[in-house]
Amino acid sequence: MPAKNGIQYCERIDAQTVPCWYKGELLPGKRSEHIAFSGLMKTQMNMYDLQFDPEVTDRMLYDSPADGKPVGMSFLPPTHANDLRRRREAMTIWAQTHHGFLGRSPDYMNTAIMAFYTAADLLNELSPQYADNLKNYYAYCRDNDITLSHAFIQPYASKLSGQLDTTEDAIAAKVVDRTDEGLIINGAFMMATQAATSDEIFVYPSPSPAPFDDENPFSFSFAVPNDLPGISLISRDTYADESKYNYPLSSRYEEMDNIVIFDHVLVPHDRIFFAGDEQMSSTLFKESHFHIHAGHQVLSRYIAKTEFVLGTIQLLIDTLDLNYETHVVEKTARALAGLESLKALAIAAEAGAIPDGRGFILPAPKPLMAANLIYPKLYPEMIEILQLLSSSGMIMVPQEEDFHSGSAESLNLYLKGSDMESKERNALFRLIWELGAGSFGGRQTQFERFFFGNTITVSNRLYSAGSYDASQRERVRQFLANHVR
Repeated sequence: MPAKNGIQYCERIDAQTVPCWYKGELLPGKRSEHIAFSGLMKTQMNMYDLQFDPEVTDRMLYDSPADGKPVGMSFLPPTHANDLRRRREAMTIWAQTHHGFLGRSPDYMNTAIMAFYTAADLLNELSPQYADNLKNYYAYCRDNDITLSHAFIQPYASKLSGQLDTTEDAIAAKVVDRTDEGLIINGAFMMATQAATSDEIFVYPSPSPAPFDDENPFSFSFAVPNDLPGISLISRDTYADESKYNYPLSSRYEEMDNIVIFDHVLVPHDRIFFAGDEQMSSTLFKESHFHIHAGHQVLSRYIAKTEFVLGTIQLLIDTLDLNYETHVVEKTARALAGLESLKALAIAAEAGAIPDGRGFILPAPKPLMAANLIYPKLYPEMIEILQLLSSSGMIMVPQEEDFHSGSAESLNLYLKGSDMESKERNALFRLIWELGAGSFGGRQTQFERFFFGNTITVSNRLYSAGSYDASQRERVRQFLANHVR
């Protein structure tokens, strides 16, 4: 099937049989009926329905080159600058639907698998079959609107074992056997966000720093349906709640993070993208320009999220009549400057698009890497502004039930604002509490701080990209040369 709607998305996830542990118990029944997943799934159902909304469908879908049927725009491999604009417009529509709170919305991994597809020919060096596998898998995801999760990060114990233990004893993710049907994989992966609400998992671990072993390699990449025999998921505690008033964000946008266990999972040969070549692991990741293509999608999300948090700050300022306080003006101006910087970087990335050397177009890397460096500091700063301006008002916040109790009359009298009834004003403070003091907001802040790596890692990407450009240095050399003569 081509692009899917919300009901089709929900039916696929509910049909899964992968064992999923939550609070020490195996989850029974449908994901869409469990509090840990239901709010997110409803949000993503709405997102998939937008693909067929007459007002935006022409911006959300394009014709598949395979059969002409409509497929998601975020699968589109850009071949000229206009494709980047088309992709951004579609991704922005989804980002504004979830206000940037879904770090792993479907278009993120759609973009990722598209990026790897653009570099698939590199795999011919190892095997033409590997290259075909990756190209075919991309086409399969595109033409069936597959919702993907990913498994990149191994637990600390696994990484340590790869360094210290023999290949046979190591618990690091590795190929443990080969059969006529495929490879047998063993290992575990952390932070597989939305694994329980996706169709498939794309696996691409950083190879363990272990001695090379041709028979049992630690270096590989593949993709499989979530519910292959031997796969199981372990969920963290949910921050979600059914009440959209009490928990306006987590009730809608809580993304479950999972540990994914591969216990002697048979991965079919046609799902293997490479196995046993550590250099190719690094080369494919780099030459696919994953961080650049994904950074383009992420920047659309950054902008939507900044607009939402800035709007919350501005509404709070209006409610508290703080518009003319000097310190408030200065704080808000910093958030405004951050938003305008992100929007300008998005335009710069597309205006400076460059060929990738394989027939595709890349958004300019440096503006995207600059955004990746700016946002992990901008987002916590905006949350701190909300914390400082709301003060104790963020702490003493009644719940929805209180407005339907015997205390409602008092609340309606004492909690009203200058231009807001008490229940509406209280709803604003519940939103601020969830952003600035709740578990959901805490995860969001930590998530943004480390989205593309720690500060040093992200800084190195931008520094390296800038070092390749000698134009500024040459300009200064010419300036000095003109004055030395």
